[in-house]
Amino acid sequence: MSTATSAASSGQLRVDLSPVAHRNLALDAFRGFIMIMLVSGGFGLHELAKRNPAYAPLAAQFEHMPWEWISFWDLIQPAFMFIVGAAMPFALARRVEQGATRSQIFRHVAARSLRLILMSQILMSISRGRLHFQLINVLAQIGITYFLCYLIMQLRFRWQALIAVLILIGHWALFVAFPGTEGPFMSKTTNIGARVDIFLFGQINPGYWATINFITSTVTTLFGVWAGQLLRARRPHRETMRILGGWALLCLLLGWAIHPWNPIIKRICTTSFTLYSAGWVLLMLLAFYWVVEVKGYRTWTFPLIVVGANPIFIYSVDMVLRGWLDRAVGVFTFRYEWLGDFAPVAQSVTVLVVMWYLCYWLYRRRIFFKL
Repeated sequence: MSTATSAASSGQLRVDLSPVAHRNLALDAFRGFIMIMLVSGGFGLHELAKRNPAYAPLAAQFEHMPWEWISFWDLIQPAFMFIVGAAMPFALARRVEQGATRSQIFRHVAARSLRLILMSQILMSISRGRLHFQLINVLAQIGITYFLCYLIMQLRFRWQALIAVLILIGHWALFVAFPGTEGPFMSKTTNIGARVDIFLFGQINPGYWATINFITSTVTTLFGVWAGQLLRARRPHRETMRILGGWALLCLLLGWAIHPWNPIIKRICTTSFTLYSAGWVLLMLLAFYWVVEVKGYRTWTFPLIVVGANPIFIYSVDMVLRGWLDRAVGVFTFRYEWLGDFAPVAQSVTVLVVMWYLCYWLYRRRIFFKL
């Protein structure tokens, strides 16, 4: 039996850790796609838009919204966290297959969570040129939600779902109970998230990102856990697609419906943003599942698999070495100035290709960096 989804629906099993672990190519390709987007530097579109304003609408999709509503770029971090959750059922099942006990798995999860948070501090400090402690970087947020989701996974599915609902309602209530000077969601510097950061770190984070975003991001990661359990179940393709599509539609509708009262804002990760972004991420996963698993088009995924196999490596290279790589590559490309307006795009894509090749070099030698 063994599917996590069927077990969850019957309420008989807390978490599917059966030893029938297998890889899901669609999920691996999706991970690679998201990582490429994450380290793409916006493909140089911001600079292109400065040179040619006609491309401004396209460039806007590759930068975060100033505050309310959503762009494609706002979906990348939720997708990253979702994929971490989706990988958990596969990874935990593999450890059970290797003979790990519950206590050993718990220690592994706790240690990995701490390593992710520590790595976040190291990368952020190096990129800023000084020691800098924070908990808003995606690795730090993943470190927290990864551990919380593991604890939640130990419960029956009905309790997992209830916790997710309570988290979303509780986060909404928290902002309403402690509104800022311009209201609970429109106050950038006096909302409860900003006040918590002032209390913890003595200042508001640049860009108004809130540390307590991990609260609702836990639900994003938990959505990923459920999707991963569904994919591990190896249900008929039609049924899997129907479930993914139904979840996506429900999340989109709920996020859109509550938007008038709970605005879609990524920087404070509102309840509506969590639901609405999860809907889009599920649709992206559905698209990969249809192309790769249903239609069987797999060869094209290789460049994505190469990156998806070393997500921590390419993310670290992007954080620490992107500026150096850009300068080094520019020496030989002359920054493509002969291409006119499209020079920044060509330069950015070339840097991305170099980073991809570094991942390929590691992939060929089966070197994979894990935390």
